[in-house]
Amino acid sequence: MATEAAVPAHERVGAATGPVTVVLHGGGPGCRAASDFAAVLALRPERSWLLVDLPGYGGSAAPGAGPRVEVAARALLGLLDGLGLDRIDVLAQSYGGLVALHVAAAASERIRRMVLVGCVPTPAPGGVPGLPVDTGLGARLRADYSGDGRPDRDRMRALMAQAEWHDGTAVPETLVEARFRADRSAAGVEGALEDLGEHLAAVAAPVHLVWGRHDPFAGPAYATALADALPRADLTVLAATAHHPQSERPDTVAALVDAHLGS
Repeated sequence: MATEAAVPAHERVGAATGPVTVVLHGGGPGCRAASDFAAVLALRPERSWLLVDLPGYGGSAAPGAGPRVEVAARALLGLLDGLGLDRIDVLAQSYGGLVALHVAAAASERIRRMVLVGCVPTPAPGGVPGLPVDTGLGARLRADYSGDGRPDRDRMRALMAQAEWHDGTAVPETLVEARFRADRSAAGVEGALEDLGEHLAAVAAPVHLVWGRHDPFAGPAYATALADALPRADLTVLAATAHHPQSERPDTVAALVDAHLGS
């Protein structure tokens, strides 16, 4: 895989030394690793984290021409090359998980272990038909939020309450504000994502899937099929949780990161 794509914005937090865990955010409006995973990062300051804004998000340039996930994967590899990071761990959510899986399949030597949260890389992992997956939900959420060109904080709060949190009344106003301020709906990140089904068998890294039982994008049956389709995967399903367990259940997610990536 070539690495000529623009290097994405990034920052290092936590410990200055030790194994590096790359954090990749989801694909919703205003998503960033720094805000989406803020609660987990605060619980584990002793880890060495590399927070990455994927193309079209946060401080990163809009994505270049080409398949969206592949372009983001090239950008991530370019960043790792520039920082001299030959082998990393990954903590990623949703869209960020697709990017991580693409890198893991194409350059398996670069990724040691991954924790992927609510990641839907293909409609039918392992060819299993009829799984509970809503491939059009992301587009509908974006349309409700900014389809008329008038996004606001109330719409951002409604999006997060509808899809990302099981208890929509518990969404912190600070997180709503961070997401709204970081929103770049005009950056050209909309559009269909690649189907990565044919790449799953090439993912050699051990993967731990973390899933909200009430994730509206895909249910636990989908998560089970995805775990079976990956060569080395385990699955944890969290009750009373939706698409963003890292925000809704940060203590549990941090513990799972420690268990899978090492403390």
